[in-house]
Amino acid sequence: MPKGTIRRLMDRGYGFIKTEQEEDLFFHSNSLEGVEFNSLSEGQEVEFEKGQGRDGRPAAVNVKLAEAQAEAQVDDSGDDKGDDDDGDDGGDSGG
Repeated sequence: MPKGTIRRLMDRGYGFIKTEQEEDLFFHSNSLEGVEFNSLSEGQEVEFEKGQGRDGRPAAVNVKLAEAQAEAQVDDSGDDKGDDDDGDDGGDSGG
């Protein structure tokens, strides 16, 4: 599956991917798989299939985050693995 980098995101639910061949390829939010458009950011690596847009020009379809990007997104899901606080602050109330 070809890879590329998100070059530009537009407010209206579409963007452009810079392919490994330095070609800009249009994609629409309806072509995303396993990721929400609003969670994307420019510079992210994606995988896609080359298809055709409504106007007959080449477009990226079945767009998803590249494996490394997808794993990083799962790791940043908010799991507090580093928090080992058992509620005991170890303080001495003394007297």
